[in-house]
Amino acid sequence: MPLQRRQMLGLALAGAGVAHARVSAAPAELAERWPQLRLVGSGRLRWFGLRIVDARLWAPGPLSAADWPQQAFALELQYARSLEGAAIAQRSLDEMRRQGPMAPGQAERWLATMSTTFPDVRDGDRLTGSYEAGVPARFHFNGGFRGEWRDAALARQFFAIWLAPQTSDPALREALFGGRA
Repeated sequence: MPLQRRQMLGLALAGAGVAHARVSAAPAELAERWPQLRLVGSGRLRWFGLRIVDARLWAPGPLSAADWPQQAFALELQYARSLEGAAIAQRSLDEMRRQGPMAPGQAERWLATMSTTFPDVRDGDRLTGSYEAGVPARFHFNGGFRGEWRDAALARQFFAIWLAPQTSDPALREALFGGRA
């Protein structure tokens, strides 16, 4: 079967909801930091049926859905369409607000930080964030260093968008935790 036809068949089989992407190795920017890195789970975020992003959760050891904020992990987001970095930052802030109230001025500071970290993306671009309690969150874009966040509350709230029980996409959360959420 020609490659293009197999790719189209794979997309058709993915359908709506959660889909798992085949990945053979961890991104180099993560493997360098954590040589024992393994894929915990993966899934696809859709909006009105449109594929937005394929997400993969990586960890250097076992990762528990119950206490993820105390563990080391990385979230890799591979975009399927063009989006402005400012729109990604605003949507992230909106999702963070769903998690709970923010202190006065916090939303503006967090939006400014995310706006400088998140670039405009196109189909195929990867944004990877690594998290470890007590260590600044680090972000890479297509393998190159993009920035770090020293604000632990910001990092925790950002990753909570994807990993906390209050996420707006519980099926994706479960897929990221390998069906163990």
